[in-house]
Amino acid sequence: MKTEVLKINGLIEYQSDAVVSKTLIKKDKGTFTAFAFDKGQSLSEHTAPFDAMVQIIDGKADVIIDGKSHIVSAGELIIMPANVPHALKAIEQFKMLLTMIKE
Repeated sequence: MKTEVLKINGLIEYQSDAVVSKTLIKKDKGTFTAFAFDKGQSLSEHTAPFDAMVQIIDGKADVIIDGKSHIVSAGELIIMPANVPHALKAIEQFKMLLTMIKE
């Protein structure tokens, strides 16, 4: 990995009717991934064996954690605890950074 300054909102682009992802860092102890969701796209409910942080960098998302809806907008973040069911829905187009910490 080389050192360079990147524009956060330019890490990934929207695609029509799609969820796009780009892994920026992948290590044994965790990953850092950028996502772009077109309006109406979603990730179905699932669990992960490690904590994850979602940081919204553009738009607005509905992040459902353990059945509870959380509206998260650009400039905000939310923690998804390990082993707790969660899902994401695009209220409008949104981009996010997902940091997963494995331990």
